[in-house]
Amino acid sequence: MSLIELTDVSRTVQIPDADPLTILSGVSLAVDPGERLSVVGRSGSGKSTLLNILGLLDLPTTGDVTFDGESVPAMRSGRRDRIRGSNVGFVFQQFNLLDGRTALENVTMPLLYATGPTFWGRERIAAEMLDRVGLSHRLAALPGSLSGGEQQRVAIARALVRGPRLILADEPTGALDVETGQSVMELLDDIVREENAALVTITHDPAIAARSNRHFRLDAGHLAVASEVVA
Repeated sequence: MSLIELTDVSRTVQIPDADPLTILSGVSLAVDPGERLSVVGRSGSGKSTLLNILGLLDLPTTGDVTFDGESVPAMRSGRRDRIRGSNVGFVFQQFNLLDGRTALENVTMPLLYATGPTFWGRERIAAEMLDRVGLSHRLAALPGSLSGGEQQRVAIARALVRGPRLILADEPTGALDVETGQSVMELLDDIVREENAALVTITHDPAIAARSNRHFRLDAGHLAVASEVVA
C-alpha cells in the first residue's frame, strides 16, 4: 500500500471579480515508503499547491487523497492535523527558524504537541537529533550566529524530530551554496534511508532532482513523469 496517493486531483481557487483559477488538474501520484521523488517546474506551475496537498494542509477541489489508505478529504480537520503533525515533516528553502530561540529550542518546538514520554523527554530527543545532524556543539546557538548550512541542518532536525514517514522538501538548498547544498542533501538522503521515510523534493536544481529515484515535471498544473532531469 502506498503511504500517500493522489487520484485525479484538481485544485481550483476563486479569484475575486474573475473566473476561477485552476492550479492543479488531473494529478495522480502514489508515494511509497522509502521512495525519493523529485518534482521540477517553473514558477506558477502549481508546485507549492501540490506540496500543500501532499502535506495535508490543503484539500483537493476534486479527486481524492489517501494516507495509509484512508481518504483525507473525508477526515475531520482535527484528525488531519494529528496525522500531519505525527507523519509529515517540512523542510523549506527559507529556514523559518525562530530568531529568539536556540537551536535546541527550535528543534524542541514540534515535540510540544507530543504526549507521554516523548513530551517529557523532548529536550533529550531534540538534542539527539541535533547530534545526528552534526550540531551537538551548537545547541545553545541562536539562528543569527549559525551559517546557512547550519541553519538548514537545524531546520532538518526540526522536521525529522518526530520521526515523520513523509518528508516534503521545498527548494531545500535554494539559499545555500552548491557545496553546502550537496552536503545538506546527502544528510537528508541518509536519514530518509535509515528511517525508510518517503522524500518528495520540489526543486529547480537538476543536480538535486537527479538524486531521487523517480522524477516528475509539473507544467501548468499537469504532472507527468520526466524522461530526463532538466531545469
